Amino acid sequence: MLNTRTLMIVLAIAALAIAPAFIYPMLIVKLLCFAIFASAFNLMLGYTGLLSFGHAMFFGSAGYALGVTMKHLGWPPELGILAGVAVAALIGFLAGSVAIRRQGIYFAMITLAISQLIYFVAMQMEWTGRDDGFHGIPRGTLFGVIDLQDDMALYGLVAACFLLALFAIHRIVTSPFGQVLTAIRENEPRAISLGYDVDRYKVLAFTLSGALSGLAGALKALALSYESLNDLHWALSGEVVMMCILGGLGTLGGPVAGAFFVILLQNFLADKVGEWLSVIIGVVFLTCILAFRKGFVGEIGDWIEKMRARKGGSAAKQEGNR
Repeated sequence: MLNTRTLMIVLAIAALAIAPAFIYPMLIVKLLCFAIFASAFNLMLGYTGLLSFGHAMFFGSAGYALGVTMKHLGWPPELGILAGVAVAALIGFLAGSVAIRRQGIYFAMITLAISQLIYFVAMQMEWTGRDDGFHGIPRGTLFGVIDLQDDMALYGLVAACFLLALFAIHRIVTSPFGQVLTAIRENEPRAISLGYDVDRYKVLAFTLSGALSGLAGALKALALSYESLNDLHWALSGEVVMMCILGGLGTLGGPVAGAFFVILLQNFLADKVGEWLSVIIGVVFLTCILAFRKGFVGEIGDWIEKMRARKGGSAAKQEGNR
C-alpha cells in the first residue's frame, strides 16, 4: 500500500510524463523553471524566515553566466548550467554574508540594494546587450549525446532538474540542518542559546537558495536562448514572493502551485487585458491574503489534517464505546 508521499511523487512524475501531450512543452518548461525559482525562495522565507527582496539577482545572473560560457567559451549545456549555479551560489554567499548583519526589514532592504546594484552593473555592460538583452544562446548537445534543439529533449532535462530540485529541498528541510533553520524561523534567540551559530546557518541557507534559483535562471535562459535585464529586475523578486504566499509558505508544493498559477494567469490574460493584468493579479493576491492566509496548498493541508483528526477521534470514540 503506497503512503501519501509516495503516491504524490508517482502522480507528479506521471503528470510530467503526459503533460506535453496536452500542453505546449515550452510553456511547461517555463512553468517548471519558475516553480524551481519559487521553491528556492521558499527555502529562505518559508523555512528560515528570511525575507529577501532581491532574489532576482540569482535568477538573472545565472542566465547571463550560462549565456557567456556557452556562446563565447563554447561550453556544453551541462557545464553552462553548472556555471550559472556556481555564479548564483557565489553571489548568494557574498550577499548573505553582508545581509545577515541586519534583521527584519533592514535585511530585506539590503538584499534589494545588492540586487539593484547587480542590475545596474549589467545594464552598463556591453556584453550583456543592455536593454536589447543577451541573444543567441545555443542550446547545444547534452553530454554530447542529447540534442537540446529538440523541445521534448529540453523538456526532459528541465523536468528532471525540477524533480531533483524538489527532492534536494525536501532532503534539506527534513535534515538536522533543516530543523535548525526552522528553529531559527520560530525562535532565533532560543536557537542561539542552544549553541547554534545562527549566522552561519543563515549564510548557508542563502547560498543554497541562491544556487537553486540559479539553476532555474540558467534553465530558462537555455530554453529561450535569450537572457534579459527583466530577469534581474526588482519586479521579478516581488513576483516570487507573491508566488510563495499564494501557494503556501513552508510547504513543498505551495511555491510550485503559486508559480503555476501566476505564470498561467500572465500567459493567458496578458494579450487580453493588457495593463489590467497587474490589477487582476493584485486583486487575486489580496483575496488570497484575506481568505486563504496559509495559501492554497497550506489551507488544503490544514483541511486534510482536520479531517484525519476528526476521523481518528471518531474511531477512538467508537473503540471506547466498545
